[in-house]
Amino acid sequence: MCIARPILRNVTPMAVLLIVVLGGCAAPSSITMTKEAQQAMTPDQALERLREGNDRFAKGASTHRDYPAQVRATANGQYPYAVVLSCIDSRCPPEILFDEGLGDIFVPRVAGNYAPVDLVGSMEFATRLAGAKLVVVLGHTECGAIKGACDGAEMGNLTTVIAALQPAVSEVQGVEGPRTSSNPEFVQAVTERNVRRTVETIRTDSPILREMEQSGQLEIVGAIYDVRTGRVQFLN
Repeated sequence: MCIARPILRNVTPMAVLLIVVLGGCAAPSSITMTKEAQQAMTPDQALERLREGNDRFAKGASTHRDYPAQVRATANGQYPYAVVLSCIDSRCPPEILFDEGLGDIFVPRVAGNYAPVDLVGSMEFATRLAGAKLVVVLGHTECGAIKGACDGAEMGNLTTVIAALQPAVSEVQGVEGPRTSSNPEFVQAVTERNVRRTVETIRTDSPILREMEQSGQLEIVGAIYDVRTGRVQFLN
């Protein structure tokens, strides 16, 4: 994080700016994941790295990165350590909220963060072939796709997405109040159920990922990002 130094008297605004930029900031990081670092990392270490990155993000202490240098460093290969399946919502880009740079994580995205077969196949590539050690299904609060599923919305091809989320709506029971998007408690319960259901779907639909997890090569977890706090809560 950049920290401005005390301002001296009779110093021009431009001079103050130069003091802050040149003297008060750490050099931008050009570090990216290497093959050696990826191979040495365990699934638990991968999960902890995501936790630490989100903590920095939520505190406003994200890493200052030299993206042109990272472009050059990753031009001949990539070694991401995790896959984060997330919603397309513009408020929750995984690379930013986990404080990661180029080449650090794979990020498949689809409205409602569910797992159609093509995305599951992409996860198989990311883990078995490309070496990632962790799969995270990342839902988020105030999800428009989840709210649409709660209300039974229909619109063009979006109807297919809503249909994929409907089982989570049906499986949520015991929440007081209307079973619509007007009920925040119901929406949150469906959001969590959808994440857990997607984790289950990935294990069921992919023998490759299931076997990798059972052998300790991989971990598959769910999480929910809070758009109001910037914090990610990992689900047990």
